[in-house]
Amino acid sequence: MNDFPFLVANAKPEKDRLTVTAPWDQSKICDVPVAGSSAVEIALSNAHKIFRDRDCWLTPDKRIEILDKTAEIMQSRFEELSIEAAREGGKPLTDSRVEVARAIDGVKNCVECIRTEAGREIPMSLNAASQNRLAFTRKEPIGVVVAVSAFNHPLNLIVHQVGPAVASGCPVIVKPAEDTPLSCFRFVQILHEAGLPIEYCQALVVNELSVAEQLVSDKRVGFFTFIGSGKVGWMLRSKLAPGARCALEHGGVAPVIADTSADLDDTLPLIAKGGFYHAGQVCVSVQRVYAPRSIAGNVAERLAEFGKAMVIGDPTLEKTEVGPLIRTREVDRVSEWVDEAKKAGTKCLTGGERVSDTAYSCTVLLDPPQDIRISKQEIFGPAICVYGYDELDEAIKLANSLPYAFQASILSRNLDFILRCNRRIDAAAIMINDHTAYRVDWMPFAGLKQSGYGVGGIPFTFEDMQIEKLTIVRSLEL
Repeated sequence: MNDFPFLVANAKPEKDRLTVTAPWDQSKICDVPVAGSSAVEIALSNAHKIFRDRDCWLTPDKRIEILDKTAEIMQSRFEELSIEAAREGGKPLTDSRVEVARAIDGVKNCVECIRTEAGREIPMSLNAASQNRLAFTRKEPIGVVVAVSAFNHPLNLIVHQVGPAVASGCPVIVKPAEDTPLSCFRFVQILHEAGLPIEYCQALVVNELSVAEQLVSDKRVGFFTFIGSGKVGWMLRSKLAPGARCALEHGGVAPVIADTSADLDDTLPLIAKGGFYHAGQVCVSVQRVYAPRSIAGNVAERLAEFGKAMVIGDPTLEKTEVGPLIRTREVDRVSEWVDEAKKAGTKCLTGGERVSDTAYSCTVLLDPPQDIRISKQEIFGPAICVYGYDELDEAIKLANSLPYAFQASILSRNLDFILRCNRRIDAAAIMINDHTAYRVDWMPFAGLKQSGYGVGGIPFTFEDMQIEKLTIVRSLEL
């Protein structure tokens, strides 16, 4: 693989370089340049300078032209982008192809946002004070955007953060996860190739937390978008300069509540996919399934059969369904949590062991105690816990018992059951007879409680990255 250029205009990287390795076999993919404090300062200066010069603002038609060309280039390099994402992130190739298709569609969604953008008229002449006046709003970019992203969707997450910034006319500086910077750098290069000035989109990785904090906390930042761990996201939010706005997307411990009327033949394959997809490394992966005690064992056994049948292996191979975890220490952590559950008397129906130093088996646990980590925290690994319940309100109480709330599912053909759960479950989105990780990129995507702040989804991020400026015209002709 060719080395990437340093994607900060008029700056030089540090002497140190970041080695990117494949999570499946730990083989080296390439080295990438690292930004130090001086490069971060130059990146911020570049972005702020072009934003402050309104004659440099990109017109809507130019932004549309750039994004259309970007989507066209991405489509022409579809397989290259898919393999790169699979290799650096560990998501199986079949799923990485879906990610690339989503990313291309996301760029097109950004174009649609520009085409439908509009202000509004504010009613006047309603009383003596508002006579002879016309009031209307127009949208303008909010300012410099800083985007910090996660590893698990190395291309599509970047599109969700950078695409709306470009569409709204905001200069953006993006810091991808150090584990998976290549898809981000490739996308930024494609934007430049499509005609976007480099100052409008700069990309960098750092190797010091203080340098990352310097980037995020600078007073020139107008909007901060973060996808990653709650611990880091809430900490960085506390560092924002006064006036900076933000959106945070963290993890959840997604619950599913089923009843005896559920069509298990139809829904359990979806639940298994939602729990084991990308080795469970998705912020809304299925983790907790609550089923009536009379069927909980059967639900767990059937999920275990699906887990056993899934092929774990090299993510760049066509046959692979579940890849590695992103780091070997994550395998250690998942193993520790599952072992803790087994020692506490939990029945393990499948999995519960390492496949290798880099991968963990698809695991199904029945009735883990409520006071252990796998019942209380996001495992971010390929494990589904099934809990039997006697009363529905008991299941709802357990589903709501954690300080996280994101997406949830209800499995039932009973309308009253569905409506009762839907009204009482703490979640920003509830899927009926589907898995918790369902998403299309134009829908709102929001974590509640400690799971996030603000609303994601391309149109909603596009709105967040703009201000609505009010203009009032006074004229005796009005």
